[in-house]
Amino acid sequence: MSNVVVLDNGGGLMKAGIGGERDPTAVVPNCTARPLSSKKWLVADQLLSPTEDLTSATLRRPFDRGHLTNPDLQSTLWAHIFANLLKISPSQCSLLLTEPLFTLPSIQRSVDELVFEEFNFKALFVADSPSLVHLYEASRRPYGLVSKAQCSLVVDSGFSFTHAAPVFQNFTLNYGVKRLDLGGKALTNYLKELVSYRSVNVMDESFIIDDVKEKLCFVSLDVDRDLQIARRRGKTNLFRCTYVLPDGITHTRGYVKDPEEAKRYMGLDDGASLDSLEKDETDRADIIGKPEDRRTIDLSKNEFSMTNERFIVPEMLFRPADLGMNQAGLAECIVRAVNSCHPYLHPILYQSIILTGGSTLFPRFSERLERELRPLVPDVYEVKISSQEDPILGVWRGGSLLASSPDFETMCVTKAEYEELGSARCRKRFFR
Repeated sequence: MSNVVVLDNGGGLMKAGIGGERDPTAVVPNCTARPLSSKKWLVADQLLSPTEDLTSATLRRPFDRGHLTNPDLQSTLWAHIFANLLKISPSQCSLLLTEPLFTLPSIQRSVDELVFEEFNFKALFVADSPSLVHLYEASRRPYGLVSKAQCSLVVDSGFSFTHAAPVFQNFTLNYGVKRLDLGGKALTNYLKELVSYRSVNVMDESFIIDDVKEKLCFVSLDVDRDLQIARRRGKTNLFRCTYVLPDGITHTRGYVKDPEEAKRYMGLDDGASLDSLEKDETDRADIIGKPEDRRTIDLSKNEFSMTNERFIVPEMLFRPADLGMNQAGLAECIVRAVNSCHPYLHPILYQSIILTGGSTLFPRFSERLERELRPLVPDVYEVKISSQEDPILGVWRGGSLLASSPDFETMCVTKAEYEELGSARCRKRFFR
């Protein structure tokens, strides 16, 4: 058994496991929460228990806007994972840790103190997400373009940020990285505002609205057409669906009232006109009758309906300017990242775009991105976008692969080197 612990320390989820394995042992929220009915703070895996009612729970996160701002809380969460989930002794293990791009030196020092002084790990290797994603994809397709050219453009849309990062020979080209200050947390907060304004106050319901976003939101391929459809009443509105909030008695988790109704938008043909859609839906509604209780809102329960919110929220990633943010969209970020690199790399980068991170899991995300990107890219270049088989675990799997390589120990900084040279000198080994 490997003695390397691989920890993908994301702002939203922590993925932890032993190097060399395919999947992590634990995928848990990187936060603590205190339910209204309790004085006890729940950590990590305890938040995933189906019996816990997290309605209006108080949340504390070690990360704020993508940076580690509360090392003490992070230490508590790590201690719980190492002792209760991985069941390892840190002093007998090495640690492979992922860190956000452009982490401040002061935060790096805090992390090094946690690793070597508090947990007493034998050795440490720090990696960034894009290089690990590139490594995993290159090893998964040894005869593909990413492996042969040793070059790719990783689009990592996570909890706090979205990065477009060129990777060359397993090293992230920092001068070419472009950041969009939007991630899963910003999308969840925007959805909270929309639902609170239109239906019911959910500003304190982070866990519930996260679930709503993951189950009901999707990326629109034609926003103008879909906005017109979302205005309709009755059965011809393909986007209307209902989400039932937990009541704390019969169910402690929210759920979609009619899953089949929520999937009706998938029958939309790309480029179909509004008139033809209206006729098709009227015919279909005559043939397939919906039960009355699913068509109306039950006022005796806490539930709300959603229409255009389902695609307006992910639209932030592609058109942040429409929401008053002075930021470029994702497609423009990718073009700027490519243009920051040597011209010889441009055709390869456009052909090897890899999507990773939880915010790329929205249905139709890659199709919409390709549609936005194609007009911005010269015609002589081919645009090819691929999604990871599991965008949430992709970074961890790359770390597990690196940790199982025979050269891994020589790449690490040992505790003795840290004590002799200090944090700043040791960090230079990782080409940060």
